[in-house]
Amino acid sequence: MVIEARALTDCSTAGPAPLMSWEQARAIGLSLASRPVAGDVPLPLAQAVGRVTALPFASPVALPLFDNAAMDGYALATSSLNGPGPWTLPVAGRIAAGETGGSLPPGAALRILTGAPIPKGADAVIMQEHVCRHGSDITLHDRPAPGINIRRAGEDLAFGAEVLPAGRALGPRELGVLAAMGQAQVTVRRRVRVALLCSGSELREPGEPLAPGQIWNANRFLLAAALHAPWVDLVDLGAVPDDPARLAADLLRAASSADMVISTGGMADGDEDHMPRLLRENGGAVHALRVAIKPGKPVGIGTLGGAVHVGLPGNPVAAFVTWSMLGAPLLRKLAGFADPLPVFRTGRLSAPLVRRPGRTEFRPACLKPGGPDGLPLVELMAPNFAARIALLASADGLALLPPDADRLDAGAHVDFLKF
Repeated sequence: MVIEARALTDCSTAGPAPLMSWEQARAIGLSLASRPVAGDVPLPLAQAVGRVTALPFASPVALPLFDNAAMDGYALATSSLNGPGPWTLPVAGRIAAGETGGSLPPGAALRILTGAPIPKGADAVIMQEHVCRHGSDITLHDRPAPGINIRRAGEDLAFGAEVLPAGRALGPRELGVLAAMGQAQVTVRRRVRVALLCSGSELREPGEPLAPGQIWNANRFLLAAALHAPWVDLVDLGAVPDDPARLAADLLRAASSADMVISTGGMADGDEDHMPRLLRENGGAVHALRVAIKPGKPVGIGTLGGAVHVGLPGNPVAAFVTWSMLGAPLLRKLAGFADPLPVFRTGRLSAPLVRRPGRTEFRPACLKPGGPDGLPLVELMAPNFAARIALLASADGLALLPPDADRLDAGAHVDFLKF
């Protein structure tokens, strides 16, 4: 489905715009973040942890590079085992990892250690536990199959095969295979520049004293932690008072250098909710506003200058939910991830549910051991959770409750996003 990113008009005489589904809002946002940030960077492997691959990577070698021993034992030629066993062979030498394999003397065995190259003429490695060593000879009672305990060149990775796609975060497995192929560096996307500001005259920093009506700024630390990634370059602008001129100046300053601007608060219809108007008055646009999501209806997605703007609610729980469902996929798209969407798992409700339909609800929940089908049980937390950040902190993740569901039975399937 193709959804056009259409700027919303500001009609003072009309009623509020109808609610947009969260899937539609996310699709609009992904269309605004249609291309990853430009500017690829070659990095040494040691500096590339967590970065996102800019190009697919094909192997310049085959792995293993040569036939080698899969374990400690003795290399031999099965053709030298004539007649019925047992067979006794002289041990003509020793090969360790890092040494040259050489050739196997006819009718003999060579002591070989794990990872050592298979000597020419050998076609099997018999485990040291399966022979009796006496002096310079070994005796074996069972005929080994040709090829046993030998890792063949190229059996792990063929020359020219694609190892890593573009859009993959480089973790231990990815960096391990690049190193095994002898690659000293890898080309990654540049970091996404993100500016974060929290609007609200009531906000104070943790540790500061509070006057009546003031609160500590939870959103700043919640979102800064969510944005803590090797592929993000975060500029934290802190709290900004509900002053239109100050907000406009900070928004424009942020958009002048950032790929994405994230703001919290000011997205609803109250007297101090300036954000949508300021975006439009300063050359920006709001393409999604008033989303049918709970919590977080007053969330906006738009543009300002060359940046994508994500306007989150001021409520910390709503800010976290809307960031997870709407903002984070956009950021991952800008970063170049091949699959920017969150991955849900399936569980079963632990108890029946009755709710008011109309909006897709993302309710904090805990996972419990599952039933005979192996699916975990999803235990929903209190329905009045929108302002309870402590409840969010004790949850295992978010359960997705469909907008048209007014009741769900115990045992019903439910999608679950684990934190």
